[in-house]
Amino acid sequence: MEKNLYLSGITEHEVEVISCEKLENLHFKIVLNQTPFHPQGGGQPSDLGTIDESEVMHVSFENGKIIHECKQAVPLGQVYAKVNQQQRHFHSRLHSAGHLIGHIVETYGWQPIKAQHWPSDAKVQFNATEKSEEIDPIQLKSLLKQSIEADFPAHISINKDGFREIAFGHFSAYPCGGTHVQSLAEIGEIKIQKIEIKKGKLSIRYALEAGDAG
Repeated sequence: MEKNLYLSGITEHEVEVISCEKLENLHFKIVLNQTPFHPQGGGQPSDLGTIDESEVMHVSFENGKIIHECKQAVPLGQVYAKVNQQQRHFHSRLHSAGHLIGHIVETYGWQPIKAQHWPSDAKVQFNATEKSEEIDPIQLKSLLKQSIEADFPAHISINKDGFREIAFGHFSAYPCGGTHVQSLAEIGEIKIQKIEIKKGKLSIRYALEAGDAG
């Protein structure tokens, strides 16, 4: 199995091309021995960038392997892979913002169940519990701002079951295979776009400015 360099925050590295197959859409399916590219999954879009001189259009899991769909063929052997760092940082900010919303809304008695961290459609969903309280948008925004200004650092660990977990400051760890900011100040302002409850489920939609916050 290839080594997932992206889990360590690496965005560029020398890699070995194991295979390169032409697809029906005339793009190429590339498999590497190790990759700095985060594949789409866990609610996070895939990284983009280049392998050698070929543009990476999409990265995904397929039958246990990480597949890089590229515009041009890439020669087998040693090449250089580089992720679009500005896009990676934006995706990391969005992902960490989703975690922070989850942590804060948990204090209102709601149980986070799933999330997606897409630039144009980011949201976190929750199940109601016996302790669930109404969410005050102004208070929520204030609590998010307080945590971001406190700039709690990220802590990545492996739990007893072998799963990667991410935590910020005093908040509990969430299992996660995504990329994140090093500390919360990097997120910048979180804009809460919509709060709605439907069939007992709470959805909170949010957005960030695309430019780097820090």
